[in-house]
Amino acid sequence: MKASVVIIEDIKEMSDLIQLYLKHEGMNTTVFDNAEDALAYFEKETADLILLDINLPGMDGFEFLNIFHKNSDCPVLIVSARSTDEDIIMGLGYGADEFVTKPFSPKVLVARIRALLRRNQTDTYSTSKNISFGPFTLNTESCLLKKNGVKIHLSAKEYDMLLYLLKTKGKTSSPEEIYKAVWDSEFGDLTAVAVYVQRLRKKLEEDPANPVYIETVHGMGYCFKDRTKGSL
Repeated sequence: MKASVVIIEDIKEMSDLIQLYLKHEGMNTTVFDNAEDALAYFEKETADLILLDINLPGMDGFEFLNIFHKNSDCPVLIVSARSTDEDIIMGLGYGADEFVTKPFSPKVLVARIRALLRRNQTDTYSTSKNISFGPFTLNTESCLLKKNGVKIHLSAKEYDMLLYLLKTKGKTSSPEEIYKAVWDSEFGDLTAVAVYVQRLRKKLEEDPANPVYIETVHGMGYCFKDRTKGSL
């Protein structure tokens, strides 16, 4: 089945170019030149991936993300000419899974898209579909996290990072190791790792400043440790 990609880009020449690349790769595309129409579309439809510009008429990309990710787990890749660390961190903080700056290499863009689309096809943690820790259960088939049976929203990249940390439970991983495994790339902005650690802590920890799950090992990286009472 062909992947379905929604492109939210107000510059027609750019959206046409991206469409051309993705159709060549066998993907179906739907294009919007503003965020409001895209939100209306997602009230009835779904997609496998969203490509999102930040600078849009009316509602900008950050506002779109803030609203969209309250109701959807669809992965989002920002494609923008804005490339400061603040823009990237803000985009990731609002729930984007990747950030590609313009001008971009078509091959790099397609590689990033395919890496995000693979997330539901590479769950090989164990023969068990459920991974439990504390009051949480992560189902690797549905990619759902629940706390005492109640669903906890995870973006695609949050899921990927949590699954990686669970796979390497008890082992300290450097930001470089985490980025390579989770982002499927050896090159990129390593601050994204810290951003996603903070996002996961806010969802997992009773007190994010004193985590019992994702521990910072100073000078080395991060380690998943379940220190809750009665944990295995």
